[in-house]
Amino acid sequence: MSEVHLSIDGGIATLHLDNPSKLNAFTAAMLKQLEVHLDALDGNREVRGVMLTAAGEKAFCAGADIMAWGALSPAEFARHWVRDGHRIFDRLARLSKPTIAVLQGHAFGGGLELAAACDIRVMAIKATIALPEPAVGIVPGWSGTQRLARLLPEPVLKEMLLFGRRITAERALQLGFAAEVTDEPKAAAQSMLARLADLSPRAVEMAKYMLHAACGEDRAAMIETLASAGIAATADRDEGVAAFRDKRKPQFPGT
Repeated sequence: MSEVHLSIDGGIATLHLDNPSKLNAFTAAMLKQLEVHLDALDGNREVRGVMLTAAGEKAFCAGADIMAWGALSPAEFARHWVRDGHRIFDRLARLSKPTIAVLQGHAFGGGLELAAACDIRVMAIKATIALPEPAVGIVPGWSGTQRLARLLPEPVLKEMLLFGRRITAERALQLGFAAEVTDEPKAAAQSMLARLADLSPRAVEMAKYMLHAACGEDRAAMIETLASAGIAATADRDEGVAAFRDKRKPQFPGT
């Protein structure tokens, strides 16, 4: 039974975590389900934006289900659980569509890393964020010390990770981690996503790539993607392909 659902309505996709009995904590099956949905979304040209939501009011996501990884050997934990989760969260971060995480409740550990992989975050007033990994004898494994270091000031991240402090939604807003704090975070996210209908989808996609190149999110791939998009529109590219097909020397026009 799936615990990560995908629905599409009017060009807006919703990824929904549905494991409320465990505060939407990730299992291995949930990671795989998320990856499958992300692959489908990136190839869907009808989708303009993505909203990430979760079941229940208490927690957006409490991180990784300890029962899912607690019995793993050190090699399995490092090679599969951590690396697979990191790869899938990177996949979300590098999705070509704009993404919004709706934090209707608390986001801890892997749940915070999941929210950080989205482009922006909208939080409920009562929601908090935290990195409790040292309390169970581990460290963040899904970009908590890497991507989050670009989104939060170093002293704040140390406060969370080294001293176990929670950050309130209001403080997250002041720090720029949250785009908005409201009683109705899902409605606020839907309002933002509705604006995409008035914007050029290709311009939005290229703008996201440019921002990622600037901030260091998969910078090498983003730079080459932008350059490749530009060269693909040239007459030189058309001539090179035609010459290869015709088995002749190309005559590049330089345009």
